[in-house]
Amino acid sequence: MRIPISRTFRFGAVAASATLAMSLLSACGGAPASSSTQENPYGLIEKGTVRVASVGDLKPYTFADAQGNFTGFDVELFKDVAHRAGVDKVVFTGQDFSAILPAVANGQFDAGVAAIGITDKRKETVDFSNGYLAGYLTVITTKASGIKDVDGLNGKRLGVVQGTLQEAYAVKNFPSANLVRFPDNNSAIAAVNSGSADAHFLDYESAKAYEKQHGLVSAADIPSFDAPAGFAVAKDKPALKEALNKGLADAMEDGTWKKLYQKWFPGSPMPEQYLPKAEQTATPAPTASK
Repeated sequence: MRIPISRTFRFGAVAASATLAMSLLSACGGAPASSSTQENPYGLIEKGTVRVASVGDLKPYTFADAQGNFTGFDVELFKDVAHRAGVDKVVFTGQDFSAILPAVANGQFDAGVAAIGITDKRKETVDFSNGYLAGYLTVITTKASGIKDVDGLNGKRLGVVQGTLQEAYAVKNFPSANLVRFPDNNSAIAAVNSGSADAHFLDYESAKAYEKQHGLVSAADIPSFDAPAGFAVAKDKPALKEALNKGLADAMEDGTWKKLYQKWFPGSPMPEQYLPKAEQTATPAPTASK
């Protein structure tokens, strides 16, 4: 079939225009997708800002102060690591603990930070940075409860925060206890104080604060070192994960991690695997993760 000259001319003009446009893009530094990657290398929801899902009542890891600002060991450490990655604006938002990983996985947040223990099950949903804490778990109760050890939990109402390592541990190891699930530690402790729960199962460091605040006692401190805490990131953000890992390594080696640990966990055993290499002289002693 013969193509009219006028149509041939128009086709050639369009092709020439497309070629010129591509040449101009190349001269200006490449296609828009490439420029976007350079401007936002970590694929953040908002360029220059890390949006973080966290928990507002998890002392001394992450909690909101009297002014509503997030603070704590994990908060200060993450901000330091983000700064090393070149991002200084970090926005924390409180969530129920069980909602953090789904919210990170579906892109509502760039990261999850709340002493989140790294487990194979959780890695099915999100990726994690390298670990930065490992820990003890504690059963906390009233002085009058009569619970002196884990055997005393038989038939008792034991509080756990839904979605935590404590919940999974209790399901497996305390089958005779009646588990009562709560959205956060504050509501569980309130239940213990009111008598609607006999004890609460939480991490060691948080338990210390509640013991002091409410006159509660520890019935058992249980070692659980197989799930160190890490920063959660979505599986489609490998550059962010890599930057967090580098920042963590640098913060540990230059002593920043140690200073923050001493500030937020005074008197607690120092886990040597996170200290500068020159100070690693003995078997590491763990701390807590949620």
